[in-house]
Amino acid sequence: MRKRLFTGVLVATMAAASLVSTTAASTAATAKIDYSKCTSLVSCGGMDALVKAAQKEGKLNVITLPRDWANYGEAMDLFTKAFGIKITDDNPDGSSAYEIQTVKTAPASKVPDAVDVGITYGADNSNLFSPYKVVNWKDITPTYKDASGRWYGDYAGVIALSYDTSIAKAPTSFNDLKDPAFKNQVAIGGDPSGAQEALMSVFAANLANGGTTANAQNGIDYFKALKTSGNFVTALANGQNFLAGAYKVSFSWSFNGPGAVATAAKAGKTLKYVIPSDAVIKGTPYIMAIPFNAPHPAAARLWTEFLYSENKGKGSANLGSVKGLTGTKIFASINGGQNIWIAGGALPIEYDAMVAKGTNAAAPAGYGIPAGAKIVTPSPADQDAAKALLKAQWPAIAGN
Repeated sequence: MRKRLFTGVLVATMAAASLVSTTAASTAATAKIDYSKCTSLVSCGGMDALVKAAQKEGKLNVITLPRDWANYGEAMDLFTKAFGIKITDDNPDGSSAYEIQTVKTAPASKVPDAVDVGITYGADNSNLFSPYKVVNWKDITPTYKDASGRWYGDYAGVIALSYDTSIAKAPTSFNDLKDPAFKNQVAIGGDPSGAQEALMSVFAANLANGGTTANAQNGIDYFKALKTSGNFVTALANGQNFLAGAYKVSFSWSFNGPGAVATAAKAGKTLKYVIPSDAVIKGTPYIMAIPFNAPHPAAARLWTEFLYSENKGKGSANLGSVKGLTGTKIFASINGGQNIWIAGGALPIEYDAMVAKGTNAAAPAGYGIPAGAKIVTPSPADQDAAKALLKAQWPAIAGN
């Protein structure tokens, strides 16, 4: 070692000069990258370059991401702690339709950097999004990704019944909710012609009442009957209204469960989730996309890489200082978004590939599908047909 130090002085000096030159060239090359147009991590200059560019932007605009939805609170906390990028979450309780409208009409600085929407909203508006293929592109189910990379599935869930355990009767099925015991207690998470969770809730009710995915009319009639009986209330099913006592029972994605149960407990309420015995609807996956006019394009791409990463690493509570670490090392040290979603009760799009590689985290207990249940998933065409019916009929149900 000493010999190398003594005999290599000249070489070391020349190498240092070369390194300075190379670093300068690399910095110059990075500066030339148009992050609104790079289509992969490689074309973005690699992870170190992408992290530096995202940190320089310093901000990330997300939209309609409740903290207790699929463990997004942890995802946002970890991203901010790891990379020092401030996240602004517009209208956490909004709908997929709201997200798309915001992409189209918001002022330039308020446009979301990424959207997480129902599949029909993304596929029908692919012209709004920039093509970008994450590192784990090959692990994304081919059925649920645009060939050019404009959108791709992220996670799915099963419709569950969510209820306050203080009620006199615990529901186990959609049929149970017809009972007068549930008067003024049942709510839904938005307008099903514009909110994906609510749309799938109608499909679940439809299945429970003898309908097929090709025609959602039985599900619509189910809610009409609940409204007539007085069981259905028009309050939006969200955390604030639940804690205020506006309703006791709602329809929710299974991946809302862990976060919602914890949030309710902090407020002194006991919330329980159960998969209904008479209808198991697994949704098509929500999809992720980067708007072409994202105001923070590097941060948008880093956020997307983070959510589609499969790492088993540190969470926000135990990350510690990352000072002095390169972007690549920071990224490798933290939990990947796919495992963050699993911990939140969701089924991420890369799940099968992760199981094969042994990179998946354990799912939370208590969110299992009833034994022998038939799992049904409405196709995008089924969903479009249902939304057409709902646009005509839902206003009369939702009206006071």
